[in-house]
Order: sequence, then structure tokens, then C-alpha cells
Amino acid sequence: MMGPRQVAQGALFYEFSIEDHVPPDHLLRAMDRFVDLVDMRSYLTPFYSSTGRPSVDPELMIRMLIVGYAFGIRSERRLCEEVHLNLAYRWFCRLDLTDPVPDHSTFSKNRHGRFRDSDLFRHLFESVVARCIAEGLVGGKTFASDASLIRADANKQYAAARADWDPDRINVQAAPRAVREYLDVLDDAAFGAASEVAPKFTSFADPASQWTGARKGPAFFAYSDNYLIDTEHGVILDVEATRSIRTAEVGATRTMIERTGDRFGLTPERLAADTAYGSGEMLGWLTERQIEPHIPVIDKSERQDGTFSNAEFRYHPERDEYTCPGGKALKKYWRQMKKPREGVSKDGFKRYYARQQDCRACLLKERCTPNQPARKIARHVHEAARDFARTIATTDAYADASRRRKKVEMLFALLKRILRLDRLRLRGPNGAKDEFLLAATAQNLRKLAKLVRGKLAPA
Repeated sequence: MMGPRQVAQGALFYEFSIEDHVPPDHLLRAMDRFVDLVDMRSYLTPFYSSTGRPSVDPELMIRMLIVGYAFGIRSERRLCEEVHLNLAYRWFCRLDLTDPVPDHSTFSKNRHGRFRDSDLFRHLFESVVARCIAEGLVGGKTFASDASLIRADANKQYAAARADWDPDRINVQAAPRAVREYLDVLDDAAFGAASEVAPKFTSFADPASQWTGARKGPAFFAYSDNYLIDTEHGVILDVEATRSIRTAEVGATRTMIERTGDRFGLTPERLAADTAYGSGEMLGWLTERQIEPHIPVIDKSERQDGTFSNAEFRYHPERDEYTCPGGKALKKYWRQMKKPREGVSKDGFKRYYARQQDCRACLLKERCTPNQPARKIARHVHEAARDFARTIATTDAYADASRRRKKVEMLFALLKRILRLDRLRLRGPNGAKDEFLLAATAQNLRKLAKLVRGKLAPA
């Protein structure tokens, strides 16, 4: 039998509770346990005026931003619409049915003002990391680091070649916010001073972004999102925004390790990373801090023509010289220097040379240096650390660390495919930093929520 036609009828009174309409297993219910914003008001108090009209509750804006980054709602205008319509979002943001949702313009004013001045998003991120540590999700033994390219909100059609871009000619007062931020970080190792190599193009809209063709396809403007994670459960311990060049990314890893030690007293026993982090300087820096580098060594000494490689020459540290397979010595200097010299080149290598008369009379010359009158060996100033990393690469612990390192790549996949942070909405170094911090905060909160619900098995 066909049922009666449903006709909407207004009631005089309603008994309605949002609490009853949010499912017990909803992700936001699990996340809400770990969002502790009690101290946010006191943290932000110095950045608010003691007079004037009352502002929108900062805790409400923070909760709305967490919802947006946790569920891939990138537009603030759309976020306000979704919070207005979705009961679970209203419940998480502590809004009743009749409570108004803030206008989307409120977020922009606070982002570029007191939130950025107070470094609120860094404070929020670190409070969530502290909660992860308190819940026992951080082992503190094996860390992993990696970087991922995130497209900037910039287009090649609104860019110029580096030769046509002169920062000294910019009118700072009339320049957009992203350009002013670019001028402020010209001496920052993560941005302007990251490399002496000038980019091919510079964006007028976001000059701090890097023109890159690293994906082997069409080039684009991008920032690098750098993660330092604990591999026990894949918790993000620190995040840093840099230009998309290797020197800046490696420097960001050092910054994140030091900051994690200062903030939380955590220093790893080992660090896992890919070959991009296997430079002699990085390996030496880790070894000095007694951190095992589970990292492939950048090594270009292996020869492909069948001649002797550097590994077949024996180094004598007490004499600071090499011995070749034929038993002859290779030294930095074959004459006595009046003034002692370290012999280190600008690229960080010492070079050791054999004597031409020794090589000329050697029966192994064709297998050693057939095209040069004498053989030479380049040794990095951190060659001991490079040898240490090569030794580690032969162990089972290295294989385990390499397997665990994939967790950081999984986090970047989640960031781009689920949270939809494959392109930035905010411009400038500060905009990239804010978006990366909020996204990492959302990822850690989702991780906590899933562990509580028992859907994520321990590593």
C-alpha cells in the first residue's frame, strides 16, 4: 500500500540535541578528545586590544580551520557553508543550531594579523605533538625525513626571467604582502639564501616560490613541504616550509631535528632518508650528534670503465695519505709547505696525487689511470662519516629503517589525495608555513583518532 504524501508542517516547539545526531564512531568525535584549546585564549590575549567591540571567539575559528584541513575543505567560503549545514561540524565547533557562523573574511583578517604575529599555528601543532607523545605514540628512536613539492598559487604567465627581476627596484610600501614577505626572507637559508643559483623564472605574485621541473614534466612554481616523523606510528614531529631545492630541504631537516630536541627533548638514535640527504656535510652533521645516518651516500667515485675505484686505495689516517694497489703513495703535497695547509677545496674535498714517475713505471697503469699521467683521489672532509653510513647500509637495521621511511611518503600521499593539499591557496613564505602547519596538525589529529578507534595497528 502506498504511504501518505509527506507534507512539511511547522511545529511550535522542538526538542533537538546536536549531540544525539553525531554518530558515536564519527571521526570528529575521536578527534575532539585530543583538541585541547584551553590555553589558546591566554596565549592570544597580548595580541587583542582591551577595548573595542568583542571579536569572534578564536577557539571557534581554530576548530573550523581544523575541520577544513581534516576533511579537505580548502575554501574558507565553502568551509563556512559546510559548518552551517553539517551537524557534526557544528558539534565539533561548539555551535548550536541557532548560533551564527563567522563570515569567511574573518579568517583572512586573523590569519594575516594576530594569528601570524603570535605564531599560533606552530603553537597549535606542537600542542598536538605533545599530546601524541603523552599518548605513547612516539618511540623517539627512529626518525625519517623527506620533502614533497606543493604547487604555489602562481602562474608562469605572470612571471619574469631572473635577469628582469631586481628586488632593489621594488616599492616596498606598494608591494603585495607576498612580495614583502619575499624581501624579508632574502637572507633566510630556507628561501633567498638557500642557493646561489638563480631560478630561471620568478613569479610576480609569489616571488619566494621556486620554478622547478623536478617532476620530469612541465615546470611550475612550488614550495617544499618538509616532514620529520617518528616511524613508530608515523607521527609528524615537525614541519618546515622551504624553497624547492635540495640544499634548502637538507637544511630544513637539520632545523627540524634541533627544534624537536629543544621543544620536546627528543633526539633520535637514527635518521632514515633518501639519497638527496646523503651529502658528506649532512652525514657529518648527524655523526657529530651521535645520530646513525640510515641514508644512501651520494657517491660519484665509482668508475664504469673497469679501472680501479677509490675503494681499492687504502687510506692511512695517521699519515693522511693513500696507498695505491701498486704500493705507491698518494699525498696532498709532495713538497714541504712553509705554511701548513688543510688542502680542502671549496667543494669540501681533499685531493691526493700520485707522482707521475711512479704511475709511468707502474704495470697497473692501464687498469688505474690509462688517460691521465698520474692518478688522483678525492676524499671528503667527512669521509669517515660517509664510510660509517656505508657500513650501516649493509645491516638489517638499515633495511628496517628503509621500510619505515616509506611512512613519510604515505603521509604526503594522504596530504595530497585525501586532504587535497596539492596546491597552496595562500601566497608567500608565511602562507606556505601556515598551510603546512595546519595540514600536519590535522594529520596528527586523524592519526590519534584512528588509533583510539583501533583502526590502525602498531608498526
